[in-house]
Amino acid sequence: MSKLRVVDSKGEETVLEAQAGQTLMEVMRNNGVDDLQALCGGACSCATCHVWVDPAFMGKLPEMGSQENDMLDCAEGRRENSRLSCQLRMTDVLDGIRVTVAPV
Repeated sequence: MSKLRVVDSKGEETVLEAQAGQTLMEVMRNNGVDDLQALCGGACSCATCHVWVDPAFMGKLPEMGSQENDMLDCAEGRRENSRLSCQLRMTDVLDGIRVTVAPV
């Protein structure tokens, strides 16, 4: 199991266990991260699973697709380290990744 570190709107960090292949959104939703809405359920058709990824992990992520980029254009608070958590799958390389749930 890998670790996913999630920072919520209060600045509190929670460490979650994640299996390889799960999306970050699934891990957070299944573990009751209240700040994450994930309204489309992972279909990349909204931006309610928007997270800010710790810059130390940005180079380890897969390239962003055009659909994700388009959805993030609609997101509040987009930054250089913005990603949709439904588009990121846990791997051993991402063990310990830290994300902050962006405001919706």
